[in-house]
Amino acid sequence: MIDVEGYLRRLRLLHDGPPSVAGLFLLQQTHVERVAYENLAIWLDQPTTVDPVESAARIIAGRGGYCFHLNGAFWALLTALGYQVTRHYGSVQGTPDSPSGSIGNHLVLTVSGLPSAENPTGEWLVDAGLGDAIHDPIPLIAGTYHQGPFVYGLRPSEAEPGGWRFDHDPRGSFAGMDLRPGPVGMDAFENMHQYLSTSPDSHFVRTSAIQRRDAHGVDTLTGLALRRLGHSDTTTVLDREEDFAEALADVFGLTLTYQERTQLWPRLWTAHEKWLTTKTS
Repeated sequence: MIDVEGYLRRLRLLHDGPPSVAGLFLLQQTHVERVAYENLAIWLDQPTTVDPVESAARIIAGRGGYCFHLNGAFWALLTALGYQVTRHYGSVQGTPDSPSGSIGNHLVLTVSGLPSAENPTGEWLVDAGLGDAIHDPIPLIAGTYHQGPFVYGLRPSEAEPGGWRFDHDPRGSFAGMDLRPGPVGMDAFENMHQYLSTSPDSHFVRTSAIQRRDAHGVDTLTGLALRRLGHSDTTTVLDREEDFAEALADVFGLTLTYQERTQLWPRLWTAHEKWLTTKTS
């Protein structure tokens, strides 16, 4: 069992009623705004699992994670609050020409039983683990959806029959995601989690990544490059440890211990210098 009250305190929310469309929107919005998408545990040599109870405890303690952690914990929270939520096998593609479907590098959620005027089917795409993507739940109805400065598409998946295809905004960090129909357990993602968190070929092992979505845009910290993407686009290189620590706390709500900072900063600086050498060679 997860600590529901502790989780809600982390989101700065009060649970005041049965499942509702308004409640679902509030939970999704506050989760992506206040719990960062981040892979710092890999860079800090802090092994994690896909166990939702463990992931929820890390979130309550002030950290984030990537999709297996964030959506795993969010699934547990929504279920505890009475929502009809299903975990799905999902596959994210980095570029438009990447092979689609059947990769299993993303855990995605849907919620059912909540009809509204805009969504009479009552089925919603809910995702706290897509980083720079959705801020609000999206009806499981083919169409184009505007959220802040971004435009998303949803359509039947060609790679996963009976499933759905999410097309990211062209300025996003990935091209799209295919959702396979039918429920899955967390064990479906254990092998991919092991690969993403340990393989030298994993982009999580090669690059530190932090993202936080809000109603007006997204903040990202890739290595030492801090970027704000919204109605305008700005990038700042954080070349001092103090600036990096302040950005973690002020922009992403992440506070590291002194030991974690002294371990992480040299690694990030070394990776940054390597990137500079590659860029200028």
